Amino acid sequence: MNWTTRRMTDTYAIEILSWKYEKPYDLYNNVLSGEAILELTSPSYHAIVSDEKVIGFFCTGKDAQVPAGNQVGAYENDCIDIGLGMRPDLTGKGLGAEFFKYILKQVMEKNSGCLRLTVADFNKRAIRLYEKFNFEKTCEFLRNDQKFIVMVKED
Repeated sequence: MNWTTRRMTDTYAIEILSWKYEKPYDLYNNVLSGEAILELTSPSYHAIVSDEKVIGFFCTGKDAQVPAGNQVGAYENDCIDIGLGMRPDLTGKGLGAEFFKYILKQVMEKNSGCLRLTVADFNKRAIRLYEKFNFEKTCEFLRNDQKFIVMVKED
């Protein structure tokens, strides 16, 4: 794939916020708002573009954490948190490993140390993918009746 990483812009953010995932992945649907655009355009967010179209995004740091995890100690260790999303029409088509590998390469060019991500427990496709890249489950927590799994990959 011919992918490039770009600084997140308002245009990219608005496009991403309009994505609609099918159930059960609709948990990842966002509401288009000024606050959401501001979050997505913070320096920790990056758009992944192919042929001038946004195919996904990733973020690092606190923006990649699920807020309730702080209450249960999920984010105590000093790791680089990663959050990511792929355009809904591209999911389930065998692109996940290449997409995730690309993101890991981008993150590791600027960081070192262990990596951590948080995923909804129903997202079995993502969990299997992360396990293939040697991420291991370290804890679980609830947020608004949704269970999340924290996974870590040691360096």
